Amino acid sequence: MSDAPGMVAAVSRNDAYTFTKPNRDAIELVAGLGVEGDVHAGVHVRHRSRVRADPTQPNLRQVHLIQEELFAEVAEKGYDVPAGGLGENVTTRGLNLLGMPPGTILRFGPPATERAAGAETGRVAESGLGAETGLGAETGPDGETGPDGETGPDGETGPDGERAPGGGEGRGKGSQDGMAVLRGVLAAAGAASLDEATARAVAAVAAAAGRDAGDDPRPAVVLAGLRNPCVQINGFRSGLLKEVLTQDAAGNVVRKAGVMAVVLRGGVIHPGDPVAVELPPGPHAPLERV
Repeated sequence: MSDAPGMVAAVSRNDAYTFTKPNRDAIELVAGLGVEGDVHAGVHVRHRSRVRADPTQPNLRQVHLIQEELFAEVAEKGYDVPAGGLGENVTTRGLNLLGMPPGTILRFGPPATERAAGAETGRVAESGLGAETGLGAETGPDGETGPDGETGPDGETGPDGERAPGGGEGRGKGSQDGMAVLRGVLAAAGAASLDEATARAVAAVAAAAGRDAGDDPRPAVVLAGLRNPCVQINGFRSGLLKEVLTQDAAGNVVRKAGVMAVVLRGGVIHPGDPVAVELPPGPHAPLERV
């Protein structure tokens, strides 16, 4: 496990196909599917270009994460890019997302011991002991139960006929191990014809799922690969593509527009949540495009 510090800077989602995603007070991850109420959630690919190419492909792009530091970098070149501007669901701060290997697990929120302590403090305050001990009600839980009071479009269907996650699908799986949670995605991968990069990404995700015993209740994702920037970025900010799709000194393609992940554990994510990084056993391979 890495000790790298990190946190959630912003969260975003949209139930319609738009390039950017509006910021939210919170988003909810749904195990094995993606972000509740987000158009890109599902077991099979949801991005329209991928659906047109082959709708049977597994969805390794359920959650899009971008490092906030990229926005500061392109701002120096004159590009104003807000959180959610490039369509990401989670904007991070203080994490080298692009340098992490496939199969890295990111867990959101405080460890279980801190959550338990916070819940106990809240119970003390609710019992009326707060007035006697000096513990105010503000020390209890914040009372938020979901993404800014909104629910996902339960009845809507995605481009491949799958129901967008809404009510209960994928929830209540905190005690299931990772292989059980990701059974649908892995089955889709097994039934599809995969290119080499996708096959390696699937293997890394499956290995991460196999390491997870299901005993950590925090919302979590497994990194599958890099987002492959497309020309739509220039439609958002003219000329921006060349800043997020470059080459290194050796002529290798460098993709900077964030990473793609699948949901290992469901739950609510808020801006300000800490992010714990669990690296896979070495040796580590670099992320490839998915």
